Amino acid sequence: MIRASLFPTFFIALSYALLSTAPVAAQSHQTHQHSFGGAEQWAQEFDDPKRDAWQKPHEVIQALALKPDAVIADIGSGTGYFSVRLAHMVPKGRVYGVDIEPDMVKYLAERAKREGLKNLIAVTGAPGDPLLPEKVDLILMVDTYHHIEDRDRYFRTLHDSLKPGGRIAIIDFRMDSPDGPPKSARSTSDGIKAELNRVDYTLIQEHAFLPNQYFLIFEQAKK
Repeated sequence: MIRASLFPTFFIALSYALLSTAPVAAQSHQTHQHSFGGAEQWAQEFDDPKRDAWQKPHEVIQALALKPDAVIADIGSGTGYFSVRLAHMVPKGRVYGVDIEPDMVKYLAERAKREGLKNLIAVTGAPGDPLLPEKVDLILMVDTYHHIEDRDRYFRTLHDSLKPGGRIAIIDFRMDSPDGPPKSARSTSDGIKAELNRVDYTLIQEHAFLPNQYFLIFEQAKK
């Protein structure tokens, strides 16, 4: 997860570490105190099959209703937990796995090559701009929203990264989740809706099947 800073604080790609059985924010855009170097070691936690029970990646991807030729940006992609799955689901499309941590980007690029996923491209982003090489149909942010500072500016920047009718899907920890970041760092789903509405996004879907996280989908407000 990575890019040229528009934010006052430099983000370090990260997710909150697993506490034995606690869910980890396995793909996170960044945090303030931790580094995500050593991607090989982090992959053991981020891609732990036990995560599937609460992250429900198959159900999440089904809910996104992707076309086979969709172009997707997975912002805060980490070691590729969602990026790899998405690449398999859009064989005629492209997936950009975006991270601000160089070791994560390197790891994902090598993983895509190793697994023969030519439609998965690892991208080094900046804290304030994903630096995507083209406009996309979908931006996915899993356990990433709570790390972003100056969110108004960030999400205004994303307007230029979306195709007409493009969507932003945000998954992050609810206030009542026993796991995840400190509650002081979290946002309520209503708070996120208000923030994105303020910068010209409209909520079009809300899913409630994740046990620890909200799942909100927005599109640009029609002018």
